Amino acid sequence: MPYVFTDCHLITHPLIMSSSNLIEKLKSPPTQAITVLGFFLSINLLVYFFSSAGMDIEQRMPWTLAATFILFFAIFNSLISLLTDNMDKYWTRSILSYVVLAGSVALLAWAFSSLTINEPGSYKWIYIVLTFGYLTFLSMIGFMRKIVEFAQREEWNQPRLRTKKKK
Repeated sequence: MPYVFTDCHLITHPLIMSSSNLIEKLKSPPTQAITVLGFFLSINLLVYFFSSAGMDIEQRMPWTLAATFILFFAIFNSLISLLTDNMDKYWTRSILSYVVLAGSVALLAWAFSSLTINEPGSYKWIYIVLTFGYLTFLSMIGFMRKIVEFAQREEWNQPRLRTKKKK
């Protein structure tokens, strides 16, 4: 007898349930950092295999990938912060995750390229700009969120009329 899908089975299907669970897990900054680190490592391994197969790839490519994935984390993490309930806890975990991610990808980029951060050019300054950019993204999103929360609390039925005092 063939298996028949009903609406109830579709809702509780493991792939559908796991995708919503994945989104909930990605709200956590450490999970975001680990995911970005995994992507960085896999792309670097792919580049390493292409390089060992004879493809001409610059030696500083791991540093370029490190900067790319740090920027990706900064933007993604800042946008996900809109979905969180406790902004202070999220900020603390986000900044710690950023520091750990930036250090980890720097160590891996050094391991893959055998170049320190000062040797491949201006990557030290790129790291500094990305760090300040990340803090700016996070601050802007937090500020916009506070403005929206304030506007939602305010009554907008009619504008407040101000009367001028006569002297």
